[in-house]
Amino acid sequence: MELFLKYPIDVQEELLHKLVEKAQDTEIGKKYQFSEITTYAEFARNVPIQQYESIEHLVERTRKGEQNVFWPTPIKWFAKSSGTTNSKSKFIPVSEEALEDCHFKAGKDMLCLYFNNNENAKLFMGKSLRLGGSSAVYEDNNSYFGDLSAIIIENLPFWVDYNSAPKQETALMGEWESKMKAIVDETINEDITSLVGVPSWMLVLLNYVLERTGKNNILEVWPNLEVYFHGGVNFNPYREQFKKLIPKETFKYYETYNASEGFFAIQDVNNSLNMLLMLDYGIFYEFIPMDNFEGENSMAIPLSEVKLNTNYAMVITTNGGLWRYLIGDTVKFMSLNPFRIRITGRTKHFINVFGEELIIENAETALKQACLKTGAEVCEFTVAPIFMVDDKSGGHEWLIEFRKPPENLNYFTELLDNALKAINSDYEAKRYKNMTLAMPVIVCGRKGLFYDWLKLKGKLGGQHKVPRLSNSRKHLEELLKLAEAV
Repeated sequence: MELFLKYPIDVQEELLHKLVEKAQDTEIGKKYQFSEITTYAEFARNVPIQQYESIEHLVERTRKGEQNVFWPTPIKWFAKSSGTTNSKSKFIPVSEEALEDCHFKAGKDMLCLYFNNNENAKLFMGKSLRLGGSSAVYEDNNSYFGDLSAIIIENLPFWVDYNSAPKQETALMGEWESKMKAIVDETINEDITSLVGVPSWMLVLLNYVLERTGKNNILEVWPNLEVYFHGGVNFNPYREQFKKLIPKETFKYYETYNASEGFFAIQDVNNSLNMLLMLDYGIFYEFIPMDNFEGENSMAIPLSEVKLNTNYAMVITTNGGLWRYLIGDTVKFMSLNPFRIRITGRTKHFINVFGEELIIENAETALKQACLKTGAEVCEFTVAPIFMVDDKSGGHEWLIEFRKPPENLNYFTELLDNALKAINSDYEAKRYKNMTLAMPVIVCGRKGLFYDWLKLKGKLGGQHKVPRLSNSRKHLEELLKLAEAV
């Protein structure tokens, strides 16, 4: 870390040369003439920026057994991720190098940073409670796919189990309700000192623990708990709920930026909202200013040219065989020495409060299907999260202005929910038995409500549009208030 903190641009340039050289004899390497690339400018000129749809055919070939397509070492693991416009799920290649030099290395660095900032930490005096996502691993044509957390747990060295709870067998259980109960059974009598996992699922688990033990807060169960390593979704909506569950002034929260495509950043200072961009994990970074964003036709810049407080779409080249891959996340640099970032959202409208990664295409497709089956017609709509309160599940609230309302709103809601589950595997997982996401709530808006709202904001006509999906309730609350005023 000290090396890339001191020489960040040199480390990134050297990394790019290593990646290009290593993959020059692959199919991709030959196609884009990697053997002739000696500078970043040549790399950017030879290799196009690509989204998942553009490389899906290559991924599918590799999943069927072909090798040396986009990476020279064998790839047998694929992280199943959220859906794209055209398919329910993405399958991100995970090489041995990506596991060892990115994901596992990041886990060790995360602990190093924490101990560096907290010399009196007693993390290893107890155990770490890890809560992964959907942990089933599937075999297909001698390759394996599953949630990234399942792949990591499957490949961890045996000694990690000694410091973790639950045991690997429980962590990899596929049925969530049984898994939650098993985790509680295994951990309530352990000395848990740290938590690792996505906030929405962790809240469900912690409430299960209180329900099972009859205690008032988590510290009565695990008095030595000292830190929660979290990531995956925006933590701000959950912060106050965690403070109620873990009422300890010195308790620490550490954010990580980990995705199926790679481990990108780690909070490196106590009580910070920013994360250190990790530059030596086999990932070369480029950035597209969102003011000039045009998808795959965008012009990207290297790390050396980024500026503070500018919204950028992130482009990555990795030791898993992703070349100038547009992951869809947007970030801002809050510091340039060292390079610290903050996640600002996605390149498209989305809701990802609970890890459901609902994009605008999902919402519009599901709405269209529900309308076709009921004869309903929609003028305008917007969707916002219903945040978790205490032990209640979260959800999505849809405010819809119907041109022609459905005869049975409950039936329409069920159709919409089922369509979303069929389209988006992450939404489907979070809806499982209402554990994280409850059934959507649909509110019917009066005729002209959205028009009046846009008029009030001086945004009638032109390119002004109603925000379809949002991670906050700001727009929705304004609309509901306006509806009550008339």
